[in-house]
Amino acid sequence: MSGIVSHRRTCSICEANCGIVVTAQGRDILSIKPDPANALSRGHICPKATALEDLQNDPDRLRVPLKRVGDVWEEIGWDQAFAEIGEKTRALMAAHPGSTAMYVGNPNAHSYANALTSGDLKKALNTRNFFSASTVDQMPHQVSNLRLYGHSGLWGVPDIDRTQTMIIMGGNPMASNGSVWTVPDFRNRAKALQKRGGELIVIDPRRSETAKIADRHLFIRPGGDAFMLVALLKMVLQNDSGKPEWLRGAEALLDALARFDAAACAARAGVSMEDIAHLAARLTSGPAALYGRMGTSTQSFGTLCAWLIACINAVTGNLDREGGVMFPAPVVDTVEVLGKGGIGRHHSRVSGHPDVLGEFPAACMAEEMETPGEGQIRALFVAAGNPVLSTPNGTRLAKAMAGLDLMVSIDMYRNATSRLAHYILPPTGPLEREHYGLFLLPIAIRNFGKFSEPLFEKEEGSLHDWEILRGLAAAISGDDSAKPEPRVMLDGLLKAGPYAVSLEELASHQSGMDFGEMQAGRFPARLKTPDKTVNLAVPEFIADLERLRTAFSDDDTRLKLIGRRHVRSNNSWLHNSERLVKGKDRCTLMIHPDDARARNLGDGSTAEVSSRVGAIQLKVEVTDDMMPGTISIPHGWGHNLPGVAMCVAQAHGGVSVNDLTDEALLDPLSGNAALSGVPVEVRAVG
Repeated sequence: MSGIVSHRRTCSICEANCGIVVTAQGRDILSIKPDPANALSRGHICPKATALEDLQNDPDRLRVPLKRVGDVWEEIGWDQAFAEIGEKTRALMAAHPGSTAMYVGNPNAHSYANALTSGDLKKALNTRNFFSASTVDQMPHQVSNLRLYGHSGLWGVPDIDRTQTMIIMGGNPMASNGSVWTVPDFRNRAKALQKRGGELIVIDPRRSETAKIADRHLFIRPGGDAFMLVALLKMVLQNDSGKPEWLRGAEALLDALARFDAAACAARAGVSMEDIAHLAARLTSGPAALYGRMGTSTQSFGTLCAWLIACINAVTGNLDREGGVMFPAPVVDTVEVLGKGGIGRHHSRVSGHPDVLGEFPAACMAEEMETPGEGQIRALFVAAGNPVLSTPNGTRLAKAMAGLDLMVSIDMYRNATSRLAHYILPPTGPLEREHYGLFLLPIAIRNFGKFSEPLFEKEEGSLHDWEILRGLAAAISGDDSAKPEPRVMLDGLLKAGPYAVSLEELASHQSGMDFGEMQAGRFPARLKTPDKTVNLAVPEFIADLERLRTAFSDDDTRLKLIGRRHVRSNNSWLHNSERLVKGKDRCTLMIHPDDARARNLGDGSTAEVSSRVGAIQLKVEVTDDMMPGTISIPHGWGHNLPGVAMCVAQAHGGVSVNDLTDEALLDPLSGNAALSGVPVEVRAVG
């Protein structure tokens, strides 16, 4: 056995991109600890980092391709897998043009190599049926970015390290360390804000982990965010402070909001006008940042929320300002190398949903598989995704997948989705892969770059995920011509970036290269709009205000469902790590004591929760952390299914909240699923 080595790399599990030091002897991992020399994460890690060892060494992790024959899985070789899949796909494409589809899951955002090669498979499939986790996540933000700044990938990042007021709506960075905001070590950054006299304010239907460390927490009714934001925007628009030359449309925006009464909007949201006045005062009195996340985007007014938040930051002078919402200068500038994105170039076959940034809503996958006719999806390729557990009405989607002529999953596990595939193609383990935060470092709190070489050589006979993607593309298209490896492509992107650093130079700095704090004054040069201005009065968004106004009189008295996340979990793919799932059951129904009492529910009892699309049963957790009228169930559970081979998950499988979420509930501007605010009934069982 070789000697002990310490390897500085990046934790690739979540958006925080924390620096870690992995100590190993041979292929045995001795420890995973934080890297204090990493300027981005500053010696912080969360419990998820230890799961890298669990994923790498998990006996349940697949290591060779599997082929399903009836209900039996057979191990096959890579050559056979590619040959059979290629032949079957070509036959389907010839007999049924337009019948192929592709779904890309969340882990692909953490793999620069997948991002640079997944287009090869999409091209080979010759398909417009492209779906991803984006439409159950952040798509409203990207639509807002596109319309306001001229590019879907031009993200504003809250400058928490220099602000005096940090306002968080529907986000929980104590659990996530940021979301479309790479902000590791959030707790200490928040403490520093408070120590310098600043204020942390959280607006959420649940007193989340972040709310519990905040200076002020405001409950808000699920789905009421846009109403509160309208009231707040009307208030701050009265501020006569000067506007930068690159900002226009404030007057037209004020006219469009005239039909809304601020006090009535506040009441509809369940937030007092006094609290809204306090928010307005903080936003207009000093550097402040208003940030909205999952709770604001996964609802039927998700795009309106993203737009209104941006408008509030802009008219209060906090856009492109130190201590406000700023725009990084990343080492690889994805805004310069990726297309800006478009909307409505094509429409889905069944319901006519416009494509957004080249994607159709994940919520319409099932109907595209079920509905006969030209273009019916018959073959689906899933890359590192588990849509049965992560998209609306997973029960319906699973039934639709079971009827496909061909399904291929690139996955490390036999999970709720891949169990339905005809072929499962497993990639190498996480510590056998190189890493660069291609999409996550451009939204980081600092201008920072880090490339991690693999800790281990890949095992004999295994393939990286990008090699699988290209192998499938070649098998389907017949084009096996040599293409540059992802690291060669990354080297070119790095050299073309603002710091002109090579991959070799970046890799030599094992704790990363720090290029300093974000800089203010990047507008208007950074803007990608034709006239280099930000026009707040976006016609599509102004028109959608009428839909918001008609929703004012919502008289549905049913309980409203929201999700939640936990620091020891990440969507659906860490629940086979015993050290992360052990202990207290976390897949519970959180409910306010008044709502529990009205339904004869006690702490630890069992409840049935039902919606238009389905019902689940789970344990009750009675807590005044919940706003009355609201329940919370975490996302990503529900592993106890036939054919799922995950030993830990069988004991801690939980239930899937997406057996309740409704595929008919969408944000029409972005196609994003409305996972938050779903009306449900709750009753005691037994």
